[in-house]
Amino acid sequence: MDQGLIPRRYAKALFEVAKERGCDSRIYGLMQTLAESFAAEPALQQTMANPFVKDAHKTALVQTASGVSGDKADETFKDFIALLERNRRIDLIRDIAIAFIDLYRRENRIFKVAIASAAPLDETVRQRMTELIRKQLGDGTLECSFSVDPDLIGGFTVRAGNELLDASVATQLNKIRLGLVK
Repeated sequence: MDQGLIPRRYAKALFEVAKERGCDSRIYGLMQTLAESFAAEPALQQTMANPFVKDAHKTALVQTASGVSGDKADETFKDFIALLERNRRIDLIRDIAIAFIDLYRRENRIFKVAIASAAPLDETVRQRMTELIRKQLGDGTLECSFSVDPDLIGGFTVRAGNELLDASVATQLNKIRLGLVK
């Protein structure tokens, strides 16, 4: 069976249960924290994939990495993690978290937007860019992240999903260089 199919099925099942129980936004937050933990600490995935680490230890590690607490929404998450442990699928939690995040974003029209600029942007410029992007994407919520990339020389890039708007000086110089080479 496709390794991506299993996490998507688990994510969809969790999404439906969480939505039914009214805790889908909390689970989304826990899954984001978990995915960020995996991204920040590569050894976490190695530990999850290690067959010599007991599933109970992996479960405790996942709960800690997700920031789970004791409220009702978190009980749904804990029950889900226990299900993964019983089904010996706890090692797929990173992929399940990513699939859940994607599903939640699609369902709730949340767009992840990454904006890179050659220099730090002040708050006024950030707000103006966010409003322009919102107009282009239409109805929905934006999750914007801003970063500085000196390699751009000047200007900025905006990545929203699979779309890329590149208004950087580096790209313009490259186009000029390619034009001169022809």
